[in-house]
Amino acid sequence: MESQDRRLAVMLSFSGQGGVERMMMNLVEGFAARGCRVDLLALGAPGAVLNRLPAGVTCVDLGIRHSTLAVPALTRYLRRHRPGALLVAKDRAIRSAVLAHRVAGVDTRLVGRLGTNLTAALDGGSPAVRLLRRLPMRRLYARVDRLVAVSEGVAEDVRRITGLPASRVTVIRNPVVTAELPVRAAEPVVHPWLGGTDVPVILGAGRLTRQKDFPTLIRAFARLRRERPARLVILGEGSDRRALVALSAELGIGEDVDLVGYVANPYAWMAKVELFVLSSIWEGSPNVLTEAMACGTPAVATDCPSGPRELFADGRYGPLVPVGDAAAMAAAMGRVLDSPPPAGMLREAVREYSVDVSAGRYLKVLRL
Repeated sequence: MESQDRRLAVMLSFSGQGGVERMMMNLVEGFAARGCRVDLLALGAPGAVLNRLPAGVTCVDLGIRHSTLAVPALTRYLRRHRPGALLVAKDRAIRSAVLAHRVAGVDTRLVGRLGTNLTAALDGGSPAVRLLRRLPMRRLYARVDRLVAVSEGVAEDVRRITGLPASRVTVIRNPVVTAELPVRAAEPVVHPWLGGTDVPVILGAGRLTRQKDFPTLIRAFARLRRERPARLVILGEGSDRRALVALSAELGIGEDVDLVGYVANPYAWMAKVELFVLSSIWEGSPNVLTEAMACGTPAVATDCPSGPRELFADGRYGPLVPVGDAAAMAAAMGRVLDSPPPAGMLREAVREYSVDVSAGRYLKVLRL
């Protein structure tokens, strides 16, 4: 195959250190490792990412901060470079790519990646907002050669919204498990609750926002705490921090709950606790749950749309509890603490979420 055919463009909007950015950068590294020349079309401020690009990856700054304004710059890029394929993440960026692809008049294969359950994310919003998000998807996604969904739940949601046939939507697991994950998981953590204590530590992690529903986790922990000694650590920052601290105090468990904030290496924490809990209201495919399992850490998760049921294989690898049900969550936490599954079994369960496996499946869809 000619080198030009192996040229791949990846358009990504950098809006922080979110899961989408991390997953896409893992993919870019996986593509480069497989011999692809990659143009990383950067929107926003990629920052430190530029300092660790692997060989074979070129960062192309489109000079645009928002994907909705990217059509002219992306059109110029496509006409000039004509890559074999273009991979685009996030809904608004996919819409812009469709328009630019059409204006450019190139035969570049266009593939979009969707990482969230949009119906669940928009639940509770106004009908007008839901219509404004859904209608462009239904009209524009028909021009995408293939859509990649990060879970079966996201794929089903996308097909329902867009009306696309199943043959146009492919499920590929997130490239969560990197070669460095076990190395970083082995690094030490300085915290008085970790190491040398018989009191089990339970971990939650994510943005302190409504989606992650940490109030339910704290209420479930309070129920569990009535039955046995335990401690709860939550990693992450967000607008709900003050309310979560107040709730812990109100429930009388403030001394056993620590909102640590942002940490650069969550894997080291995951590997050293007795239990990880995902309390989300919705997800696409929850990376933190995948990471905890990759560390061999037992877990409990809500049966939210979507991803946890697939990760747990309908409950084989961990209990699923109803969203917002603190009593069911507390009971499940107690059961897993009493009888945790083998660490090796959990690691094997997330084998398809490795960078190498995921990148290989993307390249098949991209036809590179």
